[in-house]
Amino acid sequence: MPVLYKRVLLKLSGEALMGDSDYGLDPATVKRVAEDIKEAVALKIEICIVIGAGNIFRGVKGAAEGMDRSTADYMGMLATVINCLALQNALEQIGVDTRVQSAIPMSSVSEPYIRRRAIRHIEKGRVVIFAAGTGNPFFTTDTAAALRASEMSCNALLKGTKVNGIYSADPEKDPTAIRYKHLTHLEVLARDLKVMDAAAISLARDNNIPVLVFSMNEENSFVNVLQGQGKFTIVDDQPENSKNETKEVKNG
Repeated sequence: MPVLYKRVLLKLSGEALMGDSDYGLDPATVKRVAEDIKEAVALKIEICIVIGAGNIFRGVKGAAEGMDRSTADYMGMLATVINCLALQNALEQIGVDTRVQSAIPMSSVSEPYIRRRAIRHIEKGRVVIFAAGTGNPFFTTDTAAALRASEMSCNALLKGTKVNGIYSADPEKDPTAIRYKHLTHLEVLARDLKVMDAAAISLARDNNIPVLVFSMNEENSFVNVLQGQGKFTIVDDQPENSKNETKEVKNG
């Protein structure tokens, strides 16, 4: 089955790597995610990745508890490096050539982020994992994902989470939540849907990058979405999708 995109950025939430754990990394889950990525690489899809750190430390939460926001955000950036190294290790153990580039220089464990070098790695078929967000406080890893997707000229930004799309409310808290099949970037902003922060959605819109939201907890979900299969929500402004603007699918 043909794939829809040649070059993509995969945004993984830190929670997607926890498995059933309450904190940290679940080795089995990290291995499964790596295997899903390997399947996509085998289809000749060029892949780069941004990982959040919600499984280890959230800067916003730290700031809410009285910590200086900049300090808390830098701590969150460092936590993303742990996740990136874990995924790199899992990918290389199954034969996927991988590079980690950090927005905060850490020469002992990663390359510095250099746009042209990253593009060259991708062109050679390597998976590039971008660590430490944008390298600046007050910006989320969602914004970093939209920024790197723009810089790498990606055809799409795929966000792998714990739920299989964008819902009208948190489906884990509200059983009546409705899953959207398609939304425009402006609809996500107008409805204040919390799948990604406003800066990330706006950046994706400005650069005509569709955002696909899906669940990394489902087997082979990454490859399925790349082939237009499975359950996911697509956010774009394509006219041919306008007939689906209000199409909604009930939870489940």
